[in-house]
Amino acid sequence: MGLIFCSMILGASSILSFVHEATLGGWDMWRAYSDMKEANWIGADKYFHARGNYDAAQRGPGGAWAAEVISDARENFQGFLSRGHEDVAEDQKANQWGRSGQDPNHFRPSGLPDKY
Repeated sequence: MGLIFCSMILGASSILSFVHEATLGGWDMWRAYSDMKEANWIGADKYFHARGNYDAAQRGPGGAWAAEVISDARENFQGFLSRGHEDVAEDQKANQWGRSGQDPNHFRPSGLPDKY
């Protein structure tokens, strides 16, 4: 009986941890989007995609999951609006780059202010 109770507690704890990571990852994605809009910098789109996904994935499995769901939804919606399939594919490449833990600065355009 005690073993079942402990398993339930540990399972609930990991679920709560996943949900917490996913929530924080969603906020990371929102922050990258807000920064992209604020910066309004030509050529910075892929950097902000990679950065949002990177930051979210650093939270753990929940953050990586949130980043993938948000990125896929955004790109599928934009693809539905007929926004060039090549651009959507390039955005997804930057998304995956960041989620995989690679440095988002690979996509950083020169001259983008340091605050981003």
